Amino acid sequence: MLTILGLGPGDPQLLTREAWDALNATDEVYLRTRKHPTVPGLPGHLTLHDFDELYERGDAFADVYAHIVDAVMAAAQQGDIVYAVPGHPLVGEATVHAILQRARASRLQVRLIAGLSFIEPVLQAIAAALPSVDPLDGLQVCDALELAALHHPPLNPDRPALVAQLYSRAVASDVKLTLMNQYAPDYAVWAVRGGTEGSCNAIPLHQLDHRDIFDPLTSLYIPALPATGGFEGLQETVAHLRAPNGCPWDREQTHESLRQDLLEEVYEVLAAIDEGDIAGLQEELGDVLLNAIMLAQIATEAEQFRMIDVIGEVDAKLKRRHPHVFGDVVVNSVGDVLTNWNAIKQQEHGNGGKPARESAIDGIPPALPALAQAQKLAHKAERAGFRFNNHEQRLNKSHEELDEVLTARDNDHRREELGDLLFTVADVADGYHIDAETALREANQKFSRRFRAMENLVCARNQDMAAMSGAELQAVWQEVKQGE
Repeated sequence: MLTILGLGPGDPQLLTREAWDALNATDEVYLRTRKHPTVPGLPGHLTLHDFDELYERGDAFADVYAHIVDAVMAAAQQGDIVYAVPGHPLVGEATVHAILQRARASRLQVRLIAGLSFIEPVLQAIAAALPSVDPLDGLQVCDALELAALHHPPLNPDRPALVAQLYSRAVASDVKLTLMNQYAPDYAVWAVRGGTEGSCNAIPLHQLDHRDIFDPLTSLYIPALPATGGFEGLQETVAHLRAPNGCPWDREQTHESLRQDLLEEVYEVLAAIDEGDIAGLQEELGDVLLNAIMLAQIATEAEQFRMIDVIGEVDAKLKRRHPHVFGDVVVNSVGDVLTNWNAIKQQEHGNGGKPARESAIDGIPPALPALAQAQKLAHKAERAGFRFNNHEQRLNKSHEELDEVLTARDNDHRREELGDLLFTVADVADGYHIDAETALREANQKFSRRFRAMENLVCARNQDMAAMSGAELQAVWQEVKQGE
């Protein structure tokens, strides 16, 4: 019989009666760690074995846990033993879960004796400084080491969170960086020390690792945001708008009716980027996100797909197409990345995930602006081998197309040749790795800025643009350019 026993959060008085009776009925106990406040209060007759030497060797935690599991299982095969861990055996105890799995496979009988986990006393300590927290109100619990290994926290910021085992300043530093990908640097978090009476201290997130407050019993409490900031919260708002008691306008929307709104919002995002308007970019990204969630909600109601399907598919695609990040593929340049990316895309189509592409220029969205579509066509054709050898050949081709515009026999012919000229210009831009659509938008902005400046200058001189000659207007235009 293997008995796995919880030592509680740190005060011997918080041991359960069942745990105390079990300790008194045995002669020796295996401790995951002796560094726990309950250990000195254990019955005096016990022979204690611990695994602290494994931690002190500096091995990775996975290796330490594997050694502990092997040792406990080996001892249990020889006879009845007690394995004691901090808190509750099933809360934050990786070795216990691994032992239970091994025990099931080997048909070893296991007895679990509960202990008070760290959660209850931490919530009690928080209640002395903050409004009390009921775990049923959506409290999220995670391990500091797992959080430290991530780049973005897997937390809903609209719900409170508790981070366990913030045992060192180094771990706190990594946890801080992960949390700051979602929470503002000055967001107030609470460090809770000790597993019994505890102490609760508010800290701006960016200063978390500046304090000397860490040990294996330190936890971090993160309050919920004061206003909606989580993806789930926005989904609830949109679903409410679409519900029978929601908004009549939102309920009438369809995938087709939202098409133009989505397109306009994307252009608003591009405008904010072009203008360097960060506040505007934040707002317009919200509008694009709203449209995406609305489209997914409409599909959900029609039982076509759900947002989790959208997120799951794009996440899997990103990981699949980045084997140099999420796999063992080695790349030496951005060119290698793009080569792999395109090969994986072709494989995806070949495996039947999407319609097979019959042409090298398949896959270009027909709704793209014409200039962007032209550049993508030229780029894909070049990748397939239909290319100019150098920039000079591209420029010569553009001059050739310009001559054909100038010598066109009529307006229909002129329109055709002008289209060829624009396509060639897009190809020239692609040859120089310049985004033609962005270049044209920047040129439009520059023209608008200079034209308005010219209007203001003419007005300041009490002149009328309509009455000025072309030469006079060109002189003012050059004046504006030189002024820039």
